[in-house]
This record gives sequence, C-alpha cells and structure tokens, in this order.
Amino acid sequence: MKAPHKLLEASLNQQRRRLKRGVFILPSIFTVGNIFCGFYSIITTMRGDYDRAAIAIGIAIVMDMLDGKIARLTNSATGFGLQLDSLADVISFGIAPSILALQWGLGPINHRLGWIAAFTFTICGAMRLARFNVQAGNLKHFVGLPIPAAGGSIAAVVHFFVEPIQGPVPALLMTGMVFALSFLMISTFRYSSMKQLTLGKKSHITILILALLVALIYNYSRWTLLILAVSYGLSAPVLRVYALVRRKRPGEEVHIAAPIEEH
Repeated sequence: MKAPHKLLEASLNQQRRRLKRGVFILPSIFTVGNIFCGFYSIITTMRGDYDRAAIAIGIAIVMDMLDGKIARLTNSATGFGLQLDSLADVISFGIAPSILALQWGLGPINHRLGWIAAFTFTICGAMRLARFNVQAGNLKHFVGLPIPAAGGSIAAVVHFFVEPIQGPVPALLMTGMVFALSFLMISTFRYSSMKQLTLGKKSHITILILALLVALIYNYSRWTLLILAVSYGLSAPVLRVYALVRRKRPGEEVHIAAPIEEH
C-alpha cells in the first residue's frame, strides 16, 4: 500500500499533466475560432452580406492575435500549432478577403482581371506566410506586410463603404489596391510587429492606448479601422522613402578644396 504522501504526489502530478494539456489546447481553440470566422466570411460574402463578411475578418484578426499571444505567454507554442495557424490565416486572410473583394468591388471591370487580382492576392498571401514560417527568432519587425493586415485592409474598405462598387473607375481603384496589397506582402519592407506593446514598465500607457482604441472602434468603427489599415499599410514604404531622403548623396557632400599652389 502506497504512503499517503506518495498518493498525494501522484494526484498532483496527474493534475499538472491535465493542466498542461489544457494549456496546450487553449491557443488552438482561438485558431479554430479564426478558421470559423474565415469560413463564415466566405459564406456571408456568397449571400451578399458584405459588411458582415468584413466584420468576420476583423474578428478573425483578433482571434489570430490572441492565439499567438497566449501561446507565447504560456510557453505552449508547438510545430502543430504553427502549421494550423498558417492554414487558418490562408483561409481567413487570404481566401476570404480575395472572394470578398472580387464579389464586392471587382465585378464592374473585366471579369478575368478581377479573377487575376483576387488570385494574386491569395497566392502572395500564401507566399508571405511561407516566408514567415521559415523566419527564425522573435523578430521585432515583419518582412513584408503581414497577411492579417492585408486582409484587414480589404475588410476595412468594405466596412467603410458597405455598398458594393458599381462604376468601372472605383472598380479599377479597388483592383489597384488589391494588387498593391499583394505586392506589399511579398516585398522587403519592414513592418512593426507591435510586440513592444506589452505590459511592462509602461503598462499604463499600453492599457490607455488599447482602451482608447476600443472606444474609437466601438463608436466610430468605419473611420477608425480604415485609418488604422491605411496607416499601417503605408508606414513601411513611407519610412523607407524617409530613410532614402535622409541619406546623403555623394555629390552633396562638402569637400574642402586643396589650396592652389603658386608657381
């Protein structure tokens, strides 16, 4: 017969194993929620409820942020979770936004051009995810526009205007936007990963910013989400141009002329 302390230790070890399994499952629950939002967005797009489809993509972005954050905080990141998260991102931020853009804003132009733009967005998003998966380390920046931001940009535009595009000129502008987002995803522009927004020494500032952001989204969701999407999407190209402007050109450097020798 086992001693009481042995039985207690065995019971505690069993509880720890159960808790550990629960911790590892928790990030995957949010990933499944991400997949559901992407699937729901596709279904509602096919039904013509474009605003609800855009909102579903926005919720998927929140789910995607939470599953990664929880996995890092609980030290429960796994290779399986990484692959599942990538597949979820392809559905929610690659396929769902491209179908939404095609149905909502690319119809009035050439049918083939709309298909090409939508497929280009999807394949560039998949390549962006593949590049992210092979990047090592806890980087402070992303190389290329993250696919959730690209998909969120399309959702923000749809949520802002709501009514589908009818004329060919707005449709061409939307097509240009889809191609631009595709290019930004596979570009080498460096985007902030937002990992500096943590609950550290300046946690009160972080909490204040998040509270203000939530309040703005709740009261002025259309303007707030559109401004956030445009600001983040243009941040890396603007910083690149600014860095190039600040860099001195060789011809602009001041040289001290050598004294002329008298003969």
